[in-house]
Amino acid sequence: MAEEDKKFSKQLIGKTVVSKTGKRFGEVGDIIFETRSGELIHIILKSPTSYTEKLELEKDKENNILIPFSAVIAVGDFLVVAEEDII
Repeated sequence: MAEEDKKFSKQLIGKTVVSKTGKRFGEVGDIIFETRSGELIHIILKSPTSYTEKLELEKDKENNILIPFSAVIAVGDFLVVAEEDII
């Protein structure tokens, strides 16, 4: 992995989460990962949009909306997710 492909979690926290088509989901509140392998499991959404609330996505015990990290397709100014992978 090239050095420029690496991102720190603090660079992702607060980024706006959008779909490929530009629909806004909310912001990255936190990231859940497997401690043994380091595998990224979920993104916890903060400030979810009304559109996101209607999707009935998976939630944690605190009722936070979870987005599978496997749905992330790009990280730049925004965190872009494949909407078809999370619905």
